[in-house]
Amino acid sequence: MIAYKKFPETPGVYVMKDAEGRVLYVGKAANLRRRVASYFERPHDVRIQTLVSRIAAIELNKTETALEALILEAELIKKLRPPFNVREKDDKSFLYVEIASREKFPRVLLVRGKDAERGTRYGPFTSASSAREAMRILRRIFPWNTHAPDLVGKMKRPCFDYEVGLCPGTCIGAVTHDEYIAHTIVPLKLFFSGGKKRVLAMFEKEMKASAKGLDFERAARMRRRMFALKHVQDSTLISENEVLVPAASAPAKGSREGAAAPRTYRIEGYDISNISGTSSVGSMVVFEDGEPNKEEYRKFRIRSVDGPNDVGMLTEVLERRFSARHGGEEGWRMPDLVLIDGGLAQANAAKKVLLRAGLRIPVLGIAKGPERKRNDIIGAVPKGVRKETLVRVRDEAHRFAIGYHKKLRSVRAFQ
Repeated sequence: MIAYKKFPETPGVYVMKDAEGRVLYVGKAANLRRRVASYFERPHDVRIQTLVSRIAAIELNKTETALEALILEAELIKKLRPPFNVREKDDKSFLYVEIASREKFPRVLLVRGKDAERGTRYGPFTSASSAREAMRILRRIFPWNTHAPDLVGKMKRPCFDYEVGLCPGTCIGAVTHDEYIAHTIVPLKLFFSGGKKRVLAMFEKEMKASAKGLDFERAARMRRRMFALKHVQDSTLISENEVLVPAASAPAKGSREGAAAPRTYRIEGYDISNISGTSSVGSMVVFEDGEPNKEEYRKFRIRSVDGPNDVGMLTEVLERRFSARHGGEEGWRMPDLVLIDGGLAQANAAKKVLLRAGLRIPVLGIAKGPERKRNDIIGAVPKGVRKETLVRVRDEAHRFAIGYHKKLRSVRAFQ
């Protein structure tokens, strides 16, 4: 009998073996005890019953974060090729992270196993959603180039990714080849090879050298990268549904159906408030499991848009919210749903911002209708989310924006 109830409640990788010591399956977990318990305490299909019946031992490999568990899982699957991990006759359908080392400024890409190789590959990653989320997290720590070789250094203006700290400046030639290799590619390869401690040591050495040379801006940048690597916000990286065993845990009160408890379902609501484009502000309110979490509310004073332009103002607010800084170092958790107080134009603007940021988060708009007496939902409402909750989020975002707008106007009146 496997004593899984004594397993640690930490991230890591589990390796299931049969009585002969042969590896059957390799899996990752944000919580090793809970994940392994799901194999023995929940109903399964025939395939999983067969796996469970053959398990004689489980080897654990603890990691500090779910991100490292994801990478270690891929490494072990590639090395051990467990029969219960292979869903196809080969691994051509799986995703890999590829560093295109044949390019002068190597791009970092997600590719399929069937694609022609352009450099070093890490994987396979059996979950496409986890692989994409991992790339999003890592790019905040290791800003990398995504521009084709014929575009590197030839853009007249910095790309959007450069503005939010995700591109090292290859778009406009702001970084040399040697700098890019040394500060992005080398540490990234080390991290994918399990060398997190070595990467931190490199960052610390660079930080101290920069400070000694009075380059305090670079020293601060290296300090932020160290902080981000030590405090990876990856609670959503490994879903409880992302396992061979069907998830059967009941959703928390007010949460979306199928959401894994105890993780809350987070809705962020946004609104813009201005009169003829003056004292313009944006609001962000947060509801978790159907209830407001006022500690997570945020206010935005519009900086870059003059005159009445709600779409432009909303774009600025969302770009600032979903920048690398607010998604990484400060640890703002990513929402499960974004709700905009507005119609199709506002909802489309929000979708474009998220797309540029590399995020796949559902977006809804909520408008009052032609006679301003209805609540018209723009977009497909996720299963389990109630319209009444969406209206409450919209109303709260509106109230919060109006309050901040009135405060700024009153301050301006006395200046």
